[in-house]
Amino acid sequence: MRREKNASLLRHNTFGIDVRCTEFIEYESVEELRSLLAPPPHSEGLRNILHIGAGSNLLFCGNYDGSVLHSRIRSVERVGESDEEVWLRAGGGIAFDDLIAHCLGQGLHGMENLSHIPGEVGASAVQNIGAYGAEAKDFILRVEGVWLASGETFSMENEACEYAYRQSIFKQALKGKAAITHVTFRLSKTFRPRLEYGGIRQALEERGFSEGSLTAAQLRQTIIGIREEKLPDPAVLGNAGSFFMNPVVSKELFLQIQAHYPEAPHYATGDGRVKVPAAWLIEQSGWKGRAMGRAAVHDRQPLVLVNTGDATGRDILNLCEAVRRSVDERFGISLQPEVNII
Repeated sequence: MRREKNASLLRHNTFGIDVRCTEFIEYESVEELRSLLAPPPHSEGLRNILHIGAGSNLLFCGNYDGSVLHSRIRSVERVGESDEEVWLRAGGGIAFDDLIAHCLGQGLHGMENLSHIPGEVGASAVQNIGAYGAEAKDFILRVEGVWLASGETFSMENEACEYAYRQSIFKQALKGKAAITHVTFRLSKTFRPRLEYGGIRQALEERGFSEGSLTAAQLRQTIIGIREEKLPDPAVLGNAGSFFMNPVVSKELFLQIQAHYPEAPHYATGDGRVKVPAAWLIEQSGWKGRAMGRAAVHDRQPLVLVNTGDATGRDILNLCEAVRRSVDERFGISLQPEVNII
């Protein structure tokens, strides 16, 4: 276990916001975490606990007056198997993309389209991360964790996690109440590529890959290439990836938008509603490439807000609110941040 008082969080948020917390603690086992959360006098009684992953989905708007916890549980083990599938139990502190690379190395498939998404396994179960037609919920079998208030352990099956688009019970009713220590994923022994979303087929063709002989490694390489072309490297330009969720609107509202913008991109959700890309809404509202002080909308991917240098969390938040106002005024749509604002 590592503990540091008055710790900098600069390396623990991809926006590169230079803030501090009262104490930063990294634990390496469920037992260590439970010992931290035990009631006094058996522990020091942590205050205002905030559990984080890699910080790739956080915006700190100031110093954090409390204890920030981070997992270094990085074990991976097979816990079940059938003729077609394997169940992998992964520690919450593993980088999610490292887990996908591990799966491919073991001949286990399904999550290739989620390649190169920043963040850790624990956060993937909280955020229900997704990209290119796949979501974490499609593969999660079970989530294990510890209640922050009591230090007691829990285990929840997929259905109990109330997964929806970029949502889970851990972002709603249980927000801030649990630390995810392990996630069990269900992987396939057979490679079945999903190529119908986001220009994947065109990207494969540009890279000289044939759909008929496509390998999982080639699909992963292509997905990584697409993301690197669209999204800035946080090490170069501070950002948290997609800042806003793609809004899902009524069919009636979309038809009103389509009357003025016949080319408006959209995706049917299957429940009579329509998903509209937030990036398109932001660009049509005139924000692509625009800056407000030290914060800006990325010039290639309007869904991404960036720290152009020494921005504060408040700078980023002010830009967020300005973009939201413009989109609401033009389209009658209220964009919701995907990033957690602290």
